[in-house]
This record gives sequence, structure tokens and C-alpha cells, in this order.
Amino acid sequence: MKRKVLSVLLCVAMAATMLVGCGSKKADAGSSGGGLVGVAMPTKDLQRWNQDGSNMEKELKAAGYDVDLQYASNDVATQVSQIENMISNGCKMLVIASIDGESLGTVLAQAKDAKIPVIAYDRLIMKSDAVTYYATFDNYMVGTKQGEYIVKALDLDNAAGPFNLEIFTGDPGDNNARFFYGGAMDVLQKYIDEGKLIVKSGQVDFETVATANWDSAKAQERMENIISSYYADGTQLDVVLCSNDSTAFGVENALEANYTGAWPVITGQDCDIANVKNMIAGKQSMSIFKDTRTLATQVVAMVDAVMKGGEPPINDTKSYDNGTGIIPSYLCEPVFADVNNYKELLIDSGYYTEDQLK
Repeated sequence: MKRKVLSVLLCVAMAATMLVGCGSKKADAGSSGGGLVGVAMPTKDLQRWNQDGSNMEKELKAAGYDVDLQYASNDVATQVSQIENMISNGCKMLVIASIDGESLGTVLAQAKDAKIPVIAYDRLIMKSDAVTYYATFDNYMVGTKQGEYIVKALDLDNAAGPFNLEIFTGDPGDNNARFFYGGAMDVLQKYIDEGKLIVKSGQVDFETVATANWDSAKAQERMENIISSYYADGTQLDVVLCSNDSTAFGVENALEANYTGAWPVITGQDCDIANVKNMIAGKQSMSIFKDTRTLATQVVAMVDAVMKGGEPPINDTKSYDNGTGIIPSYLCEPVFADVNNYKELLIDSGYYTEDQLK
């Protein structure tokens, strides 16, 4: 009988040892990867955010993480609620593309109290000391590339001009819009000052040319008003600086319905399918290509480093002050696509299929 009891006790002890061993292995695995990552995207209404979200989810899962991916339909209250739920559901890290960069202070204070690191994704979150890192493309460079494209397309350094220019940028609550606008205007302002570029509408300052929510319909309405006021008499419009593809699409719709002159040079950003089709058709001159696969890969590397207790890769510690201090950032370099290179950049790379652009 004693032997039987001892045998049972030994089995229990061995089982307990095995359970402890399994538990320690699970903890080890958790410390080297895994855990729940919350990814908050602004909307599904713009193609690029669908791609950003799906790329992020795919790469994070491949790296061994669980993902809570949410889209907020461009509604700030919805995004705040989604982030609150991510925190209460045990997310170990947050990746947030904000709708309004100044509206997340309270919910991110909760994240900070819970010691949850926060990566601001593509759009800098303002006035919150809970933001740990920032990952984006070089937004100022986006603007300078658009400006430089215009300089070259119009041969502004040699042509006599003057050329008529109109300007459309993005949402005033999106800090990126100011970088896009600033980069482009730093290139173009001297030509405006020289009188080689003329803005007939007089609409130049950021607040006037901003487009709420980057909305195509709002851009279209404003362009229609500009055409009827300044270009209905046959005056030539030579170039429209558009900070992204949704504003460019609205401008192009307005031109198609209301403008009778030669088609202007039009810039854009994001290489949305509809805009690439317009580019192929000669209705848009270029679009900045920000390969979201590259940015997703970089963010996953940052998440992985932080979750393992290390330091993430950073290449900028000077440019992005969110009002509480400089946010350590990783900037990916954008390139531009036009009718001459879109196949190489977009189709050969697998970003789109040829059928998607027909």
C-alpha cells in the first residue's frame, strides 16, 4: 500500500514538474515574441488604409503576434472607443494611424498608465507624451518631390511663363498635410515670388487650401468654384498641386465636367488604383508611391524589438515634435510614379496586377 501511495505521489510530482516546465517555455516564447498588438486605422473609405491595415496584420501575424485590427470610419469617437477596448482587452502594444492627431490625449494617457508602448503610424499623434515612436515616410520629402516634379514638367528654370497654379492639400487635423504642403511650397515659393507661377484664385495659405478629411467631394466642389470664378473664360490652368490622390481625384472630376482648356499638370500621392488609371489616361501626371509593404515591414521590426525589450530601428531624432518633445522616428523614402515607370514600380513589384489597372 505504501509503495502504491509513493508511486502516486511520484507521478503527481513528475506531472507538476512537466507543467512548470511547459509554463516556463510558454513564458520564454512570450518574451521573445507573441502577444496581442492593437492596430487602429482611420477608415476603409480610402484604398491606402485598407492596404496599410492588411499588410500590417499579415506581417504581424507572420512574426507570431495576435492582431486586433480596427477601422474607425473617420470618426474620432469611434477610434477612441476602439483604442479603449484594445487597452482593456490586453494589447501589449498599440500602432495607431490617427484620424485627428490632437484628439487622442485622454485615451493614450490610459495606455501610458498601463505601460503600453505606442507607435504613431504615418500620422504623428500630437500633444501626447504617451507616443513612444513614430513610423512614416519622409513627409517633407513627399512635398519636395511633388514640387520638383512641377518645376521639371513646366521647365520653370528656363521657360518664360507665367504659368497658372492652384493648390490643394489635406486635412488640417493631419500633421502630415503641413509637411506635404511645406515641402512643396519650399520648392515652388520662389517661382511664385518671381511671378513665374501665378495663383489666380489667390488661395495659397495652408488653412485656405486644406481639404477636410482629404475628401474628394470637397476638393471637387472647391475646384468647381475656382474654375467658374477664374478659368471659365478660357484662361489656361497649367498646374494643380494636390497633396494626395483623393484630392487629385476630386480636382480631376471637376476639370472633366467644367474645364475646356488644355489639361494641366496634376500631382498626387498614394498611387490609388483610380488615380493610376487616370495617370495612364493622361489625366494625372504623377503620384508619390509609398509602398505600404515597406512601412509595414519596418513597423513590425519596431514592434518586435520593443516587445523583446530592445530598441527599435530609428533614423530620425530631430524632425518630429508632437508638442511634448521630439518623437524618435523611422522615415521610409518615397518615390514618384508616372506614366513612364508605373509598370516597374506597381506591377513588376506585385503591388498591383495588370488587370487591376485596366
